Amino acid sequence: MKRVLKIAVFVLAGMLSINQAFAVETLNGAGSSFAYPIYSAWAYAYQKVAGTQLNYQSIGSGGGIKQITERTVDFGASDLPLSPADLKKSNLIQFPAVIGGVVPIVNIPGVKPDQMRLDSQTMCGIYLGDIKFWDDAQIKALNPTMDLPHNEITVVHRSDGSGTTAIFTNYLVQTCPAWKDKVGTGTSVNWPVGIGGKGSEGVANYVQSTGYSIGYDEFAYAQQNNLTYTQLKNPAGKFVSAKSETFEAAAKTANFDPKDDFNLMMTNAKGKDAWPIAGGTFVLLAKDKKAANIKTAKFFNWSFTHGDAKAKELIYIPLPKSLKDKIRAYWKANGIHY
Repeated sequence: MKRVLKIAVFVLAGMLSINQAFAVETLNGAGSSFAYPIYSAWAYAYQKVAGTQLNYQSIGSGGGIKQITERTVDFGASDLPLSPADLKKSNLIQFPAVIGGVVPIVNIPGVKPDQMRLDSQTMCGIYLGDIKFWDDAQIKALNPTMDLPHNEITVVHRSDGSGTTAIFTNYLVQTCPAWKDKVGTGTSVNWPVGIGGKGSEGVANYVQSTGYSIGYDEFAYAQQNNLTYTQLKNPAGKFVSAKSETFEAAAKTANFDPKDDFNLMMTNAKGKDAWPIAGGTFVLLAKDKKAANIKTAKFFNWSFTHGDAKAKELIYIPLPKSLKDKIRAYWKANGIHY
């Protein structure tokens, strides 16, 4: 009996050793759908070299902030940076991961990507419900050579707490006094008109399936879903196209400061060629979760070192080396020695 027991213990110990040898370390994150395409791509490559699997829930920035505040994930992700006061209140720190652009997307028969021109005033009028038809005089003035239809505009917006919404509404607040007075900015607002889609995917799907609609989405989703995106007039008075060069022109104006926990909105950048709805996406860490913070820092340090080409492929702007070095110093200053 003793011999059988010893054999059983030996077999169990062997099974445990095998399971441990093949155990996959998991990094759990949640939040920004704006960042999902690049985090997914980085994670796929990182697992091959490090063996760590990223379990990332694309639930919107509001959900990411909530989950890291409640300590249910290793990191949260938000396109709306938190103020130093809010970070202190929840015992969090934050850093940017990548920079991208939010674009208006439309579904109008015969209109091709990058063909239609819009500006902040027409965007404001459409989302306030003041501009109701595609052949409105304000839209026609920006597109005199286009044969615009007299069809009612279906407005699409996010239904969940969203950093993409925070970037988009921050753009409108800065350029449209009526929007500032009536609606304001944030991850969630009381929309005057329109239908809500959950996540970047939801907005993309609504616009794709609904004729004569308009929405806003991260540029990677617009491209991946073959959606029609518009040009925009920037603060310099120039109509610019959504592309790496105009996102990079906006990024060059950004001055992220670790003393303020990198708290910075980038909308309506003043560069001559800058895309006006650009923004960073941020990673949120809980100061008291040291093991999780080390895992997270290792993942983003690898991504900062090896992931720029993939970011560019997906039309994000990688952070400059000087900013990456500031982030690494910020980690160490906050006790994250990866």
